[in-house]
Amino acid sequence: MRHYSAQLSAPDGATATVAAYGHWGRPVLVFPTEKGNAWEWANTGMVATLEPLLEAGRLKLYCVDSFDAGTWSDEQQPLEERARRHDTYEKWILNAVVPHIRADSGEDSEIVTAGCSLGAFHALNFSLRRADLFPLALCFSGNYEPVTWRGSWGERGDAFYFNSPADYAANLHGDHLDWLRSRVSVLLVCGQGQWEDTTGSLASTPRMAEILKAKGIRCELDMWGPDVPHDWPSWRAQAAHHLPRFC
Repeated sequence: MRHYSAQLSAPDGATATVAAYGHWGRPVLVFPTEKGNAWEWANTGMVATLEPLLEAGRLKLYCVDSFDAGTWSDEQQPLEERARRHDTYEKWILNAVVPHIRADSGEDSEIVTAGCSLGAFHALNFSLRRADLFPLALCFSGNYEPVTWRGSWGERGDAFYFNSPADYAANLHGDHLDWLRSRVSVLLVCGQGQWEDTTGSLASTPRMAEILKAKGIRCELDMWGPDVPHDWPSWRAQAAHHLPRFC
């Protein structure tokens, strides 16, 4: 299987990694779990699970580093500051990663977002905020309400609001909502086993689905059973089940 990695400059002057897998196919931008890196999907068996699709030229993965340690996971900072810092990550994705993917996969490529746990939050948030670039989000075991996350505290202003899908999606209206209805599709998947409740994913996933469906945004909710925990074996099985439908 063809794979490579690239170091791309970030707005703060640092560099971060994109690891790509596959020779052709629908481009999928993969966000790692909390504080994860670009190699996570390879190291956890996700890439191997999807190898038939990669070898068939149906799918190409672009796995990125996270900036979580300095943004959402920095419990020393209030939520509003964490959200403001997230802007650096968003700029890196939009101004460095997206052009890299399009140069590699074609300028007209419609990019899918995907992720597990905190990566699922990023996948949904980027898709809803930039549906012009990311019309499909594949989200596994996410919690889409940052106010409920571990260590959350402090004031919440515009930066937080516009990065909290459960908040801003509930208030979508008018022409922008009509456009999102015509543009975006979301898959929300969650097990009902160990750690899905303590991470908040078990409660947040169906709530997020209800919000999107109430707004008329295409959303598929797939809840797996009580024997399916918040862990990589579950996500490998869920990815193998769902991704063939989208590429």
